[in-house]
Amino acid sequence: MAIAASASVGRANRRREVPWIERYINILGPLVMILTLCLVMAFADPRFFRVQNIMIILQDASIYMVLAMGMTLVITGRGIDLSIGSVAALAAVVMAMLIKDVGVNVYVAMLIAVLVGLACGFMNGFVITKLRVPDLIATLSMDLVFRGFALVLAAGVVLARFPDPLVWLGRGRVFEVVPVAAIVGITVLVIGFVIYRYTPLGRYAVAIGGNTEAAVLTGIDVTRHKMFQYMLMGGLAGLAGVMLTGRLNAIQATAGMGLTLHTIAAVVVGGTTLFGGRGSMAGSLVGVLLLSMVVNALVLLRLDFFWQQVAAGVIIITSVAFYAALQDPGKGGVSGLVRRLGGGAR
Repeated sequence: MAIAASASVGRANRRREVPWIERYINILGPLVMILTLCLVMAFADPRFFRVQNIMIILQDASIYMVLAMGMTLVITGRGIDLSIGSVAALAAVVMAMLIKDVGVNVYVAMLIAVLVGLACGFMNGFVITKLRVPDLIATLSMDLVFRGFALVLAAGVVLARFPDPLVWLGRGRVFEVVPVAAIVGITVLVIGFVIYRYTPLGRYAVAIGGNTEAAVLTGIDVTRHKMFQYMLMGGLAGLAGVMLTGRLNAIQATAGMGLTLHTIAAVVVGGTTLFGGRGSMAGSLVGVLLLSMVVNALVLLRLDFFWQQVAAGVIIITSVAFYAALQDPGKGGVSGLVRRLGGGAR
């Protein structure tokens, strides 16, 4: 009975009776931004549309696709994970040392890297659920712990030149065209979509994020499910570390410092609310692609790296403000927003 009630909580949060445009605005919003960017680049630099450049965008986005899958689930459940960059670095360093110093088989080493990520996720979940430390503080503190372990292990050394299977995963191409990493990233997001829509882990994340107290009353084991969410996020961060190592064919303890904020930005731009209870794997995919396309466009236009940061920040602020306006119950949703922008309402 409790399980059926809890499932209905997830469905009620997920399937509100709203106009279709509001239901899919988390995808339509970033898509409009992408189309606008494409229109601008059609005049500014047509090289943007070359197949080779599109494949570069997909390869750049691949690691963030993997991370966005877990982050969407975590944020939907009203959590946050600020440690994924350090987890990726630690998992990659452990894998690299096993390959270079111990001679472990490359496939076994990659599996161990993912297991290291799972262990880090378990530690995050334990601190949050058992020690009652808020998600933000817990993962920020564990970020320092994991980065410290990586620095101790690597001791400032750059580990490089890895076996072909690892390099192929990071920079290989199928038929010399499609990046292997992009295939991995899209596959992970498809799996995430299935988990999010059709399994208890996804449904209960929506219920927990929408109303934690109600979720507890309906019989959902919030502690266990939050633990699963953080373990999944950690395992995906470990996989991201493997992919990053393969792409660079090198790794050091300071790697992955920009992964966290970029991933959160992509997920938020894709319509997942930071207050929990609402998210979209498809929206996260579009958000990842949008940010990667913006960075690529600025590189083609030969603008400084700092302008890339400015552009990403503007996109995030615009997206969050837009979704906040839509969710204001007194403003009339999308139609109300359109009227206000057009001056039709006071």
